[in-house]
Amino acid sequence: MTNKQGDHDHDNDNPPAKRLGRDEVRPLPKRFYKSVSVAPREDMFDVLLDGRAIRTPGKRPLALATEPLARAIAAEWEAQGERIDPATMPLTKLANTAIDAVSERWDDVAADIVAFAGSDLLCYRAEAPDGLVRRQSEAWDPVLAWAKQELGTDFRLRQGVMPIDQPAATLDAVRRSLDGIDALSLAALHVMTTIGGSAVLAIAHMRGHLTLDQAWDAATVDEAWQRELWGHDAEAAATAALKRAEFAAASRCVDLLRSHR
Repeated sequence: MTNKQGDHDHDNDNPPAKRLGRDEVRPLPKRFYKSVSVAPREDMFDVLLDGRAIRTPGKRPLALATEPLARAIAAEWEAQGERIDPATMPLTKLANTAIDAVSERWDDVAADIVAFAGSDLLCYRAEAPDGLVRRQSEAWDPVLAWAKQELGTDFRLRQGVMPIDQPAATLDAVRRSLDGIDALSLAALHVMTTIGGSAVLAIAHMRGHLTLDQAWDAATVDEAWQRELWGHDAEAAATAALKRAEFAAASRCVDLLRSHR
């Protein structure tokens, strides 16, 4: 049993090329620059292509808060071959989204994370078998206990998939936990929330309570159980690998934003 609202949302957000027929897929743009560098500008850092600062698709400066993040994004551009493949540039994509969209819709993005908390993966438990029930409890109960202590939440749990109305005070506490987060960190948190199906896991990871591996393992308890039960599935494994890579990129973005200038 899974309750990953994020799976549905994420799948609907596939790149347009995946929704087009094979003959309609547009070719990737050619690399148009030779050199990539990073330069400070006021209290931010720009990524330069042949000495010119990159702009977002919305024509805004791609200005980053820390030099390590700017250099990581520069490395994505430097790694491009004859053509530029956005699929290999997750940090650039995340920064573009934060600057062009999240910065203007901060409250909406925060509200969406709170909505995920209202149907959080950690609150919906299997009724059977006992092994899965035990694994969910071992992986999720300590995180909910941490959230109760650190965030002031008190989530209700239920076996099965019937919706739960979470206490308003709990959702208010989740919303307060987002106060002061910059747009790029919020964008990264939203990615981890939607992919993992859990705002609680994403916040616990962002705050350093869970490592990347711990957060991912907790988010995929059900999938791991299914793998052990039914064996390896190549297609499912490939999909999981893509999701984990996107989750890991969002996690790395948060880490790089914490870095000193």
